[in-house]
Amino acid sequence: MRVAYTLEQCWGAVPGGTAVAALRVADALEEHDDLRLIGVAGRHAHLPPDPWMPGIPIAYLPIAAPWLYQTWLRLGWPKVERATGPVDVTHATGLVPCPTDAPLVVTLHDLAFLHNPGHFTKHGVRTFRASLDRIKRDAAMVLCSSQATLDDVSFAGIDDDRLRLVPLGVDVRRVEDSEIARVRALFDLPERYLLFVGTLEPRKNLRGLAAAVALLDEPLPLIVAGADGWGDLDIDDGVRSRIDIRFLGFVPSDDLDPLYAGALVFCYPSQREGYGLPVLEAMAQGVPVVTSTGTATEETAGSAAVLVRPHEPADIARGITEAIARRTELSAKGLARARKRSWSATAALTAQVYRDLARR
Repeated sequence: MRVAYTLEQCWGAVPGGTAVAALRVADALEEHDDLRLIGVAGRHAHLPPDPWMPGIPIAYLPIAAPWLYQTWLRLGWPKVERATGPVDVTHATGLVPCPTDAPLVVTLHDLAFLHNPGHFTKHGVRTFRASLDRIKRDAAMVLCSSQATLDDVSFAGIDDDRLRLVPLGVDVRRVEDSEIARVRALFDLPERYLLFVGTLEPRKNLRGLAAAVALLDEPLPLIVAGADGWGDLDIDDGVRSRIDIRFLGFVPSDDLDPLYAGALVFCYPSQREGYGLPVLEAMAQGVPVVTSTGTATEETAGSAAVLVRPHEPADIARGITEAIARRTELSAKGLARARKRSWSATAALTAQVYRDLARR
């Protein structure tokens, strides 16, 4: 079975979690001998940076983002088959669907732009809304990484018989003490630190997290790892003056696991997520997690994290203190939780959707 698999986001300024998920699933789909994945992207002057370099062959369309996304949405051109030739199924792994003659699968991680449009650029909201309209019209199947997202997508008007729950996975590997020491020296990190990982954008709630750290009896250093996204982080100047907050920027994958493993607590009080992959990544390294109640991250974390109200810094501070006190217990629970999630399982559910559509 030939599957066109879009990977244009790997060339984006901020590839983010959608690229991580798409690449990990593509790698795991290689285990399925009845599938042949053909990556699809626009024509670029350079390859993406190493962490985002696809492991599958890429077929190139004549134009690239941002124009590619706009011509897909406005003109229905160019179809992926122009690059790949005939395919049995097409999978759009980002929010923007692609035109195709084959049954179209779309992965939707979240619809945050509908709930909090102020957290995105005006152009981004327009593009996302146009994408959702086209997905409603054209998608044969929509894959959602959490039940919360699936419910959201259903409420937005996509029929339940076109929705599938496909949770994301995580790689669980032991990090040696020498790796933790190397990364601590590389970034000049203190012995004890709190960690946040994610693209820097308003909905990630760094403002609330920083305010919470300032309320702790011991305001531990807050290490922030992630590429610049969009919008003002809006951290209060008074809070900044009272805490040690350090921005590392994008951290390569070889350094990220040791960065997680060396943290005292991983803090992720995001206001809205489609899944919250960093929560699972932290658990895979045995790090206690504090994350938000009432969002998809609660679903991802299960009972293996301390849940807090993300709009209340005092409650986030309470959660951090509790996570430190319960560190041994939460470390064991989180690691067990992570071991139940694998990219192979994600790929198996995805492959079954391909087969079902091809049989139709």
